Amino acid sequence: MAVAAFSTVVEWYDFTLYLYFATVLSRVFFGGGAQSLLITLGGFAIAYLMRPFGAVVFGHIGDRIGRRHMLLRSVAMMTAAMLATALLPTHSQIGAAAGWLLILLRCVMGFSVGGEYTGVVAYLLEGAPERRRGLIASSASAASEVGGLLAVGVSALTVACLSEADLQAWGWRIPFFFGAALAGSVWIARSTMQESPEFERQQAAGTVPEVPFRHALTNHRAAIARSFAISALGSITYYVGITYVPAFLTSVGSLGERDSLWLSTAAAVIVIVVTPFTGLWSDRIGRKRVLIVLSLLSALLPIAMFSLMASGTRLQALLGALVLAAVAGAYSAVGAVATAEQFPGEGRVTGLALGATMATALFGGLTPWLAQWLIERTGWTMAPGAMIALVALGVLPVFLTMRETAPARADFSGAS
Repeated sequence: MAVAAFSTVVEWYDFTLYLYFATVLSRVFFGGGAQSLLITLGGFAIAYLMRPFGAVVFGHIGDRIGRRHMLLRSVAMMTAAMLATALLPTHSQIGAAAGWLLILLRCVMGFSVGGEYTGVVAYLLEGAPERRRGLIASSASAASEVGGLLAVGVSALTVACLSEADLQAWGWRIPFFFGAALAGSVWIARSTMQESPEFERQQAAGTVPEVPFRHALTNHRAAIARSFAISALGSITYYVGITYVPAFLTSVGSLGERDSLWLSTAAAVIVIVVTPFTGLWSDRIGRKRVLIVLSLLSALLPIAMFSLMASGTRLQALLGALVLAAVAGAYSAVGAVATAEQFPGEGRVTGLALGATMATALFGGLTPWLAQWLIERTGWTMAPGAMIALVALGVLPVFLTMRETAPARADFSGAS
């Protein structure tokens, strides 16, 4: 379980590095210019659309062959994609083909990541004591943010230590080589993992689904819809409220790349701090109540925070980023366990693929690009905050009517 939880460090380092390094990659692979950042963010969105496909494929492996096999194969693919990215030629060397190759490898990365997070959360949930599921499942969120912190820290350090010429010539490769080495070490660590006790129970009972995809669609349609709603808000708060912020501050605010990345490093620390407390809180009072509180905060705060970051001082920009990070981090912690608890063990990983991962593809991968597009077209710097608020209000009715899934608070069940 420890290996599973902390291996999400490398998963999110590898995947979020692209977004934190977006302004640098826009110059290296797309030649710079007014549209290069938007194209770079569009590449992130395209790659993110591969996540549901990867989640379904790896979900079939996890539900049919075992969680351990799923996690080993996904990280092997991730390692290969990161190493290939580090070795890519640049725009100055082969022209526009460099950008297409980068996007192709990001699609491979998106496919592999599709099998990562849901598999890890399912594995942790199935091995945790019932009354500590929230805390233990939240460790995946905390560890993933350690990966995000590592990504933004390495990005900031690379930008700070190199000249612009060295950064574009060869320095940009350093974070990707580092990520490939991390991913390879995770594969070695995961090879020592035991199979999930829940999957072993299914094998002993003969209840392993023959066709997990069909099983999930036949038996878990309502659960898929609920997990979609939970993950929709979690995705947009994280990807617009945290990982898009450096690009926002650089393109709209008054901060440069270096200051924006260091500010995002501080935001990542806040996420790591709030995550375990939120997991414990959800174990104590239930997932439903925590989701409702955090959805209300997501509706009320983001517009003001983006306005503060766009027009305020450096200190005000820091305050806005930290508030958004605290809300997003808390939501990710409870969202991880709440989505997994919507499903029984049979077909759980495939159900998460169809619900949670589909929502992440739409509300995570596309939203940074959409936020930047809206700002460039309308000039309204609060558009990213309005996007988060609209999704929060849209999913709130689902939280108000869903049943409670925390075992310790089953008496506060609400509507089914």
